[in-house]
Amino acid sequence: MDPVYVGALSLLPPVIAVALALITKEVFSSLLLGILSGTLIYTLKTDGNVVIDTLQTTVKVMGNKFDLNIVLFCSLLGALVYVIYLAGASKAYGNWATTKIKGRRSALLSTSALGAFIFIDDYFNCLTVGTVMRPITDKYRISRAKLAYIIDATAAPICIIAPISSWAAAVGSNLKATKAFESDIGAFVAAIPWNFYALMSILMVVLVCIFNVDFGPMLKAEQTALKNSPKPTSNQETSTDMEIKGDGTMWDMIVPMLSLIVFAIFFMLYIGGYWGDDAAFHTLGGAFGNTDSSLSLVLASTCALFVAFMMLVTRKVLSLKEFMDGVLRGVQAMIPANMILTFAWTISGVTRDLLQAPEFISSIVQNDIGFVGAILPAVIFVIAGFLSFSTGTAWGTFGILIPIVVMVAQAIDPASSELIIISLSATLAGAVFGDHCSPISDTTVLSSAGSGCVHIEHVYTQLPYALLVAFCALIGYIVAGFTHSLFASLSTAIVLMFVCVLMLHARQIKQNTKIKFDDSSVAD
Repeated sequence: MDPVYVGALSLLPPVIAVALALITKEVFSSLLLGILSGTLIYTLKTDGNVVIDTLQTTVKVMGNKFDLNIVLFCSLLGALVYVIYLAGASKAYGNWATTKIKGRRSALLSTSALGAFIFIDDYFNCLTVGTVMRPITDKYRISRAKLAYIIDATAAPICIIAPISSWAAAVGSNLKATKAFESDIGAFVAAIPWNFYALMSILMVVLVCIFNVDFGPMLKAEQTALKNSPKPTSNQETSTDMEIKGDGTMWDMIVPMLSLIVFAIFFMLYIGGYWGDDAAFHTLGGAFGNTDSSLSLVLASTCALFVAFMMLVTRKVLSLKEFMDGVLRGVQAMIPANMILTFAWTISGVTRDLLQAPEFISSIVQNDIGFVGAILPAVIFVIAGFLSFSTGTAWGTFGILIPIVVMVAQAIDPASSELIIISLSATLAGAVFGDHCSPISDTTVLSSAGSGCVHIEHVYTQLPYALLVAFCALIGYIVAGFTHSLFASLSTAIVLMFVCVLMLHARQIKQNTKIKFDDSSVAD
């Protein structure tokens, strides 16, 4: 299928999908209608049959963009989670953790810390943190919406500042294509302190956990959770729907989960050539930059499921039939998330590959900005955020904008490496922002699935937090564009965030809407 240029219409499919998702609060039909609108535009532009060619194009794009490894990983992880719960291991871990975690604040901070620890891959982060911490946050009546926010805000923002993550590899591959840097990993590391959105998203999570700052729809969700214990609200089967078959221990959960982490690191290094013949990949950065993260995660989850089998079946915690039934039901529980992922990949492919959104965005960046270096980082941050939000993919935004941004920054000031790094950071930050709060983003979907939160509720409740962080980051990039000073720009953004959080905190106290940590007999 040859791509066609349709200008601003290239962004119509994701705009339709996002608008319908927000209006109808139903994601599947919204994404499907967005996809069909894009393939219809393509069919009309190529003079094809409105019905037959539109449907054929839709099926072809869906097949081309389908990522089997990611679907397999999600399914296998769902199976692992289910059998661990079925064995009673999750309940045993929850019982143990509640003796160590004393109250809501501790539960929130522990969730954040676990999210920061799992920095290898955002998919792995979203599903693992939700699985481990959900029983504990439920005990302390923390809403599923807040759990989903913490998971989401410590997934992509953590991965984008971790040099050995799958995200670093994705960015590095795009940096290499520009041929503008002597070291791709060096440029990535240099951009980390300028990635204001990622850094302040993490800071925002810490402030929310410590000061218990709730506002907007999140406040209502928290108040509801305090009155009534959080209920499973995703399409996944959850603990209230599953009968525990075994009498497992917390180690029946900890060992398989740790094995998943260890195997993930091992396979990423192995596939990346860490022990291979090419010396260029004998470093952590080189191996992670050369690896296939999705294949590594499939292999790791398979091995972890085998570890769970050996622990549970051989010790007769579960029978062979119970274990296999658990595997099948776990895979079934991930079908809704896998469907949304497939639709999200498809609409992104229609937008980028068929309707040539990159060319349209390129024309805006190159022709309409006016090459004002002082405001370039801020403008790039906004454009990257909008594109990532509309398409639901940070990685796709990297591929579209990084070559353009590097070219524009070099054209404005060829002698300034700082402007290039700041502009690169603004691209990464904007992409993470859009990915963080887009209803069609895969990490947003997986955060909802991992936490057991209604997907559109997660989008609504976390959006005010993401917008506040984005506003502070935008001010930081405006300062950075004029001063090129990391200290001045980052400190300005951080101070602004602290002021906003303190104002919200004071308003909560004044309006008597602040949720106390000792509510519901769960004193901190």
